[in-house]
Amino acid sequence: MAKRIDTTTNETWQGHAKVRELVLTGMMTSLLCVMGPLSVPLPFSPVPISLTNLAVYFALYVLGRKRACVSYLLYLLIGFAGIPVFSGFTAGPGKLLGPTGGYLVGFMLMALIGGYVTDRWPFRPAWCFAGLAGGTAVCYLFGTLWLAGLAHMSLAGALAAGVLPFIPGDICKIIIALVTGPVIRKRLDRAGGN
Repeated sequence: MAKRIDTTTNETWQGHAKVRELVLTGMMTSLLCVMGPLSVPLPFSPVPISLTNLAVYFALYVLGRKRACVSYLLYLLIGFAGIPVFSGFTAGPGKLLGPTGGYLVGFMLMALIGGYVTDRWPFRPAWCFAGLAGGTAVCYLFGTLWLAGLAHMSLAGALAAGVLPFIPGDICKIIIALVTGPVIRKRLDRAGGN
């Protein structure tokens, strides 16, 4: 006689997993909305120091690449709609499409690249550092080209204003993510029964 599989329990478990994913995605979007506006303007640059990329790094460890990208897209839509979640409590299409908007768009590229590595090797710090640093470099490139074009700056000027002052801080943010991210992921995996 064949064993009957209890599909009710399985469907309930899948339902709980979906709710958990939605809640975590919402929480990480909220974290982006809280950390994104916190910034320090620099007198020599239109690009402020912000915590947005640190929030994206955390989202990659908590959600994985796909859901972190969804969370970041929600953040962009919230800011685009006029809720002040971008650096310096700014918002709207003018900010997203303005001279520093390339960095906001570039964070999505950073999430795709960094997330690929953190999904595959979450507990290999050297690989994750390389993935997050590589994703950040692509964000820098995209944002710098955008800044140079829209602000009518030379490429060297855009690099000096939008990249060079940020490298030490971004390395520190990556290290913070490398130290805390795997711990958070292990706890979430244990709590979720993975």
